[in-house]
Amino acid sequence: MTEDKRILCQGNEAIGYGAIAAGCRFFFGYPITPQNEIPAFFARELPKVGGTFVQTESEISSINMLLGACAAGVRAITSTSSPGYSLMQEGMSAMHALELPGVVVDVQRGGPGSGSIATGQTDYNLATKSAGHGGLPNFTLAPASVQECHDFVQLAYYISEKYRILTVILSDAIIGQCAEMLEVKTLEFGELPKNKWWTIRTSGEKKGARNIMDSYMPFNYGSYFPAIRKKWENITANEIRYETRFVEDADIVIISWGSSARTSLEAILEAREEGIKVGLVRPITLMPFPEEIIRKSCARAKRVIVVEDSQGQMLHDVERVLGPGPNLSFVGIYSRDLTSGMGLLYPAPILEEIRRVAS
Repeated sequence: MTEDKRILCQGNEAIGYGAIAAGCRFFFGYPITPQNEIPAFFARELPKVGGTFVQTESEISSINMLLGACAAGVRAITSTSSPGYSLMQEGMSAMHALELPGVVVDVQRGGPGSGSIATGQTDYNLATKSAGHGGLPNFTLAPASVQECHDFVQLAYYISEKYRILTVILSDAIIGQCAEMLEVKTLEFGELPKNKWWTIRTSGEKKGARNIMDSYMPFNYGSYFPAIRKKWENITANEIRYETRFVEDADIVIISWGSSARTSLEAILEAREEGIKVGLVRPITLMPFPEEIIRKSCARAKRVIVVEDSQGQMLHDVERVLGPGPNLSFVGIYSRDLTSGMGLLYPAPILEEIRRVAS
């Protein structure tokens, strides 16, 4: 199944194809809409490549099984949606304490609470600012297509093992359940460091192995936090990713991520046909945030519009980078047609805001 081929599939299935292509052989997860196609895929496909699928009794079990598998030095994955992602936070914090690599997929749904099964982008803060208690962030990637779901999972394993850090794929119901052509292939990102993170089950010594409890308790803040800070400085200097469109001549710049960036691009193309010079900056790494390219792309713009399917969570990061002010506006969840349930964020309100600020 890892041979190069082109198929039509959903974003959720593309997650599975990408993970298996990267050598993942263990999945632990619990059903929740709108990510159920991911565990269904692994239940069907992992046994074909000698892998193991476990449907856990809860998301708490899922994240702790992931911790155990990653501590043993194998590539594993778990997936969930927003309420389940909340339940995983304590286990994610433990993985950060142990500096274990691992990949978690969050296919967002509308919140808060149990929310609805409709799409949303309301997990931004939870996915980028802190993995549970302790205040440590995840490396967070936001796909905007089926192909990126496949590619970013493979990138996530590379980043995760290169820096020994938990990595999150932050998708949503639109990206997860839309169907597009996918090129299935194994991607190469370069050699990984030789240092190992896995544990041993005996009391004996083995080169490259460590005792997990010695790493976790007692906690040595004096050495831990300086090392974490240096690690994030390295990640920020080398691993930020983004996409820009039409920013060279843009009087108005839209900053948007994930599925909302695709909706924004539709509005931008219409606006440019009307003679309005609009550009797009799409953060791909939400953490670390692409601050430098946002400053550079917005330097000549007269107005900046942030678009995301939430109450305005990435908006705060943009305000931190550019500063708040009358030249910055927002289109989000309040711009939906909410008369029939949650609705969707369509290009029309984005285009309307573009026209308003252009005038």
